Amino acid sequence: MKKNKVPFNFQRFIAIIKKEFIQIRRDPFSMRAPIGMTIMMMVLFGYAVNTEVDHIATAVFDQSKTQQSREYIDKFESTQYFVTKYSVSSEDELTALLDSGRVKAGIMIPADFATDLKQNKSAQPLLVIDGTDPTLARTALNSGVLISNHYSVDLREKFLNAKGMTDMKAPGVELNTKVWYNPNMDNNKFTIPGLVGLILQNITVMLTAFAMVREKERGTIEQLIVTPIKSTELILAKLIPYIMIGYGAFLLALGICRWWFKVQILGNVFLLLLLGALFVICALAIGMLISTFARNQSQAMQLTMIIILPSVLLSGFVFPLEAVPVWIRPISFLIPLSYFMQIDRGIILKGIEMNYLWQDTLALVVFLTIILTTAIKRFKKSLD
Repeated sequence: MKKNKVPFNFQRFIAIIKKEFIQIRRDPFSMRAPIGMTIMMMVLFGYAVNTEVDHIATAVFDQSKTQQSREYIDKFESTQYFVTKYSVSSEDELTALLDSGRVKAGIMIPADFATDLKQNKSAQPLLVIDGTDPTLARTALNSGVLISNHYSVDLREKFLNAKGMTDMKAPGVELNTKVWYNPNMDNNKFTIPGLVGLILQNITVMLTAFAMVREKERGTIEQLIVTPIKSTELILAKLIPYIMIGYGAFLLALGICRWWFKVQILGNVFLLLLLGALFVICALAIGMLISTFARNQSQAMQLTMIIILPSVLLSGFVFPLEAVPVWIRPISFLIPLSYFMQIDRGIILKGIEMNYLWQDTLALVVFLTIILTTAIKRFKKSLD
């Protein structure tokens, strides 16, 4: 005999929201943890985190297209520091790649590169660097200048040996450099915006991961079993109070980022607030999904750590994704925080708009839909 489907009831939905607010008010941890953990982690991580990198995704704009320019590019490609990902045909293409974060450095070789060398002049290519990650930028700057100097010395030695000359009047290369987005390569400007997303995820996932488990351990789940409440009503109603708490933590972290650490938001603040709300809901949905698997708080904590630890290492917070080994890199695409890192740092440090962020935004929407749907389907009004 088929059971009659119970329609969505808005009155029941509001009642569950009120009940959840009352439960949060009775649980001091739920009120104090977001504020305390946000301040503590922002300060500790903000001063303690350092990063290192050894591979840099690079785009090349070769206007010379000569044997000399190809040899010069080969010097960069033969090192462990630069990996050529794109060859572009205009400065606008190179700029777009840097804005989108697909490359972290760009080599621009002028059209008269080979001509200058043949005329015993110093050619002047340009190395453009994404300065949002100061450690990466310093590595690119130092190694780029070093590689170029070595090439220049080799070029002069070959020229002098061929001419039988002993003076240093010979062609060479003078590499010009520009650091975009973070010219002073301030480490805080890279770390602090990333912390906003990392701390936001950790706090919100932990809060909702214990939501359903708390119902089971306190026995209040039994009261829900005998009601006609639907899974959709229960899950969404439980999320709403935590959305408000999580978004409050996001605003607090953003405020510390701006006024404590003096990191200016170069992009659209309202876009950041909107996409931040999307990530808050996505992170809360992850915690709610965990709570449908866990039978007790110990299990919930273990599952939460399984989510949190990989996201610290593989989201781009510590290591640039380009430096992550190829066989591990696909895991980062399964972590919602990876996409919010691009959004967060893109708006704060680069000032980019939605036309560069729509793919990351779409990924968050897809993750939210899948995770929330799975959590609703997994919930069963039973003690099993």
